[in-house]
Amino acid sequence: MVTNLRMTTALLKVVSAFLADTETDRYGLDLMHDTGLASGTLYPMLVRLERAGWVRAEWERIDPVAEGRPARRYYRLTPEGVAAARHEIAVLRQQLARADAVGKAVKA
Repeated sequence: MVTNLRMTTALLKVVSAFLADTETDRYGLDLMHDTGLASGTLYPMLVRLERAGWVRAEWERIDPVAEGRPARRYYRLTPEGVAAARHEIAVLRQQLARADAVGKAVKA
């Protein structure tokens, strides 16, 4: 089940990072670097995206001792999440275009 989410600036940054390469699994630190979001903003958002059906998440299967680091949790947009994210971004663009047109009409 894919649920629509309110497209905030932070959510737009996250889904845009995912949409840049829909075939690549992403982990939190990687997304933090790409979006400029702090962990306290990003991780709750990833949980909401997962609950909404936009993202799937799974733990990396490694031996943390052999790798010298903890296992990472990888995230990827689901096919439904890709469609929903693209739709929500298109709606946002339409709203911004209307607002821009109104602003230009007011100035004229």
